[in-house]
Amino acid sequence: MDSIDKLLAQIKAEYDPAKPTSTPQQPKPDVVPSFISTPQSKSQSIIDNILAEVKADVEAQAAAEELQKQQELEQERIRQEQIKAQQLEILQTQAKEWLDKLDPFSPEGLWFEKFAEGYPSKLAAAVEYLQTN
Repeated sequence: MDSIDKLLAQIKAEYDPAKPTSTPQQPKPDVVPSFISTPQSKSQSIIDNILAEVKADVEAQAAAEELQKQQELEQERIRQEQIKAQQLEILQTQAKEWLDKLDPFSPEGLWFEKFAEGYPSKLAAAVEYLQTN
């Protein structure tokens, strides 16, 4: 590392116009460093811009995929609610038929009267009863 530091100091002394060098040389123009640094910085900024665009594209695609996933989940939730509503409608129809056939003075009818006291309607009680059985 010591030799690298010495070389860097020597190069700096050669190109530093504020400090005179020990050997009488003409100061070398700063063409090489500016020539080298300009294309590198331009190419670096181009690469940075390309990377930023790619990153933005990837993020936009990920956001679009997430939105699509959310929409699919919402559609599935709606479909499940529709299925539940259809099942409830079928169950209510079956409960109405069951209530129509139920003899209120039979042991099952008397039991059901007692069971239905905790429900807002006999139909709601019959639906609950048929769901559990």
